[in-house]
Amino acid sequence: MSKQATGGTGRRTARAADKPADKPAEPITSTVRAIDGKEVEQLTLPELFHEPLRAHLLYEMVHMQAATRRGGNAATKTRAFVSGGGKKPWRQKGTGRARAGSIRSPLWAGGATIFGPQPRSYAYRIPAKARKTALRSAIADRQRSGALTVVDQISLEEAKTKRVVAMLDALGLTGSVLIVSAGEDPSLERAARNLPSVKVLRSEGLNVYDVLRHRNLLMTREAMAAVAERLA
Repeated sequence: MSKQATGGTGRRTARAADKPADKPAEPITSTVRAIDGKEVEQLTLPELFHEPLRAHLLYEMVHMQAATRRGGNAATKTRAFVSGGGKKPWRQKGTGRARAGSIRSPLWAGGATIFGPQPRSYAYRIPAKARKTALRSAIADRQRSGALTVVDQISLEEAKTKRVVAMLDALGLTGSVLIVSAGEDPSLERAARNLPSVKVLRSEGLNVYDVLRHRNLLMTREAMAAVAERLA
């Protein structure tokens, strides 16, 4: 075989036809249940559930959300805020002591603070693409660990806390639960607000911090479709 045929280096060059084609990801399915725990059907989950675990990106998202929620109201008094000290304590020269213009100088006891904290916002943002990827990773990780439950719909007979407790017991969910609804559901939100380990979020408010903070993730079929469209 000539050098020209082998690319001139004695090594056979790889052609595009020799490269294996990427295999399509196998579909991921989940059992859709009714609120009484009975199986309804098998549902093929959206593409977002193929997202791998991105631990550092999840850390960045939680750090960003925690910083955004930080009050930032710590404050100390500078010379402009300390009362008193308007009169010069002694004359400039002739006393043998160091010059002093105010008894509220930061160098004096009872004086102001130098470069102390002032009320400010600690909020910052990471790119929108990174935020979407992190949320996809968090939801997919819940599915892989068996902590995701999909229900056909949530319709309570009455807005009572005992109805939510009965639903969670029927679905076998123990520990903290994050319930995601497709839209506004006043009955569900009112019925679950007395349960300290249960939180109800609408699909547009689903975030990484709350997904990771709760052991179980409970989503309606409609809410999952809305989240998938949002994260596409």
